Amino acid sequence: MAIDPVCGMEVDESKTTYISEFEGKKYYFCCGHCKAEFDKNPHKYLHSKHHHGH
Repeated sequence: MAIDPVCGMEVDESKTTYISEFEGKKYYFCCGHCKAEFDKNPHKYLHSKHHHGH
């Protein structure tokens, strides 16, 4: 399982279609909204593990 970097939810990599690649690493998202937020500002989510939204 992967962790959605935006909302912190567990995401099944084999089921989700919301995937972003950033600096050579893949990130998986529970929904399009989370992916869009990440794409807009990836650094915001990579360096703060204490963000919880939704």
